[in-house]
Amino acid sequence: MMLRVLWLFAAFDAALLLDTGMLFPRESSSREVKALNGLWAFRADRSPNRNQGFERAWYKSSLAETGPVIDMPVPASYNDITQDATLRDFIGWVWYEREVTVPARWITDGLRVVLRVGSAHYYSVVWVNGVKVTEHEGGHLPFEAEIGTLLREDPTMPCRITIAVNNTLTLQTLPPGTIQYMNDRTRYPDGFFVQNINFDFFNYAGIHRPVLLYTTPKAYVDDITVVTDFLDNTGLVRYNVSVQGASSATVKVTLMDKGGHCVASSTEPSGVLKVVDVSLWWPYLMHESPGYLYSLEVTDSESIDVYALPVGIRTINVTSTQFLINNKPFYFHGVNKHEDADIRGKGLDWPLVVKDFNLIKWLGANSFRTSHYPYAEEILQMCDRHGIVVIDESPGVGIKDIRSFGNASLTHHLAVMDELVRRDKNHPSVVMWSVANEPAAEMNPAEYYFKTLITHTKALDPTRPVTYVTYSNYARDKGAPFVDVICINSYFSWYHDQGHLEVIPLQLNTQFEDWYGKYKKPIIQSEYGADAVAGLHNDPPVMFTEEYQKEVLQNYHSVFDQKRKKYVIGELIWNFADFMTTQGILRVVGNKKGIFTRQRQPKAAAFILKERYWRLANETGTLPLWTKYPCPL
Repeated sequence: MMLRVLWLFAAFDAALLLDTGMLFPRESSSREVKALNGLWAFRADRSPNRNQGFERAWYKSSLAETGPVIDMPVPASYNDITQDATLRDFIGWVWYEREVTVPARWITDGLRVVLRVGSAHYYSVVWVNGVKVTEHEGGHLPFEAEIGTLLREDPTMPCRITIAVNNTLTLQTLPPGTIQYMNDRTRYPDGFFVQNINFDFFNYAGIHRPVLLYTTPKAYVDDITVVTDFLDNTGLVRYNVSVQGASSATVKVTLMDKGGHCVASSTEPSGVLKVVDVSLWWPYLMHESPGYLYSLEVTDSESIDVYALPVGIRTINVTSTQFLINNKPFYFHGVNKHEDADIRGKGLDWPLVVKDFNLIKWLGANSFRTSHYPYAEEILQMCDRHGIVVIDESPGVGIKDIRSFGNASLTHHLAVMDELVRRDKNHPSVVMWSVANEPAAEMNPAEYYFKTLITHTKALDPTRPVTYVTYSNYARDKGAPFVDVICINSYFSWYHDQGHLEVIPLQLNTQFEDWYGKYKKPIIQSEYGADAVAGLHNDPPVMFTEEYQKEVLQNYHSVFDQKRKKYVIGELIWNFADFMTTQGILRVVGNKKGIFTRQRQPKAAAFILKERYWRLANETGTLPLWTKYPCPL
């Protein structure tokens, strides 16, 4: 036991490289949360340089005084809300504004008032009552600012929040892109330009996740970090609590079970809690009671601030042939997803989230990858509760240009990983970090880039393996030596050898043997599939029919069944549902590789996967009979 505790301390100390917290806003006896979801005033800056809003200081007065505004829902992408094609494809600054009345009890010296934006794509600047309070580079992750001082300057004045958001992508952003100006006036109008991207999903923009105001006391719990382990039937929870605004950090930490009973406690800001007869956090379909969560309740010595963090006790280990959760082999049978739906684009939508989780559980899937960016933290909380395992991916998709491997790009990528680990480090559902998807890893700068990036991420969190998803030839991949798990995307008989289903078994077998022979690391087939237009049929199968999609999957599955007995540890279908892309000759109103339509209706392939995934789950022999018929959420 003592050696395990010492290991836990060593791993935990290595994980304390982040100096500030980003705890999810939760209400408690000391904290209030006010959601600012709903309609905001909205205006796109259509000036030639897209900079009129800054030149004329639109943030200094009501946005409606600067020119015409329209209603815009938050959270949502702005692209598909109107009938205006120019707004759908707009590149540049857009402006949001909302006035909110703050409760009088908040305007006291004893409270912090924090404004938090769940995510906005991609560069944001925020003002409160005309005063700049923060700016943030990058989409997909939250940012916040304390605004209590501004509110107290004039307590009778409404709180006017202005947020400018720019979706322009450059070679140094994540994801990267370029702006191309068309200067031939015989072919293009004055000022014509396009945003070039190297990723296959629509560049949705706007405020995609909730905007919140929340309060804490002046002395408050700023961050909590937990690392878990177990030995026999005793759970170990190594914790560290960071308190800000107080000269000394005297806290009380209580670990509660699902029934609200105390199972361990401490009065130290850091330490190890021992849980007798521990209930481990297990993945869906791996145990009769998946997703078991304790609650780590933290208060300061005078109970001024109170925060409760869900905690799942589990371990992760990787060998040369297996992925182990709680020392038992785990096989990823799951999906890749997108935050994508009709009208709302990438905006967080609870009915859609719950529908997707019902479909995932109906399918018998136990996992998904957040392709190709971090998803809303609310989705990870659902995964924690339901035992859905997550490969948590950064927005490092489309890194194809050699200029995107430079120091500026790397510095930003490292900062993004800091933010991602800071936000998601305590989610038991998150079992692996993915730092990129399909980069041009054969380029010479890639070796230094990914060695630095992966080493940095492991230092931030030594308890989880790190990967990136590759689509390159194994012999030329310069980043693979540094990852813990090899994740491979391939589309045999789709992007090449079109229509020739017979090549799949041979080419897939060669892929696996080459990669494992080179690196001796476990492999996940992180993408495979084929487009299918729902309702399009042909026999014998031809491309884009539901029959062809089924045949592609079944040919892959025959090889998976051979290799999963050796070193293949997972298979993730591309994609869970059809999704929108930019317009192009290869896409007919989006990517149709989903096993569900964009409206979440199943294609024939969904039933193929459902049968397979439930069979894979039941092969473990640990499931009761009722799991053959999954319960709704």
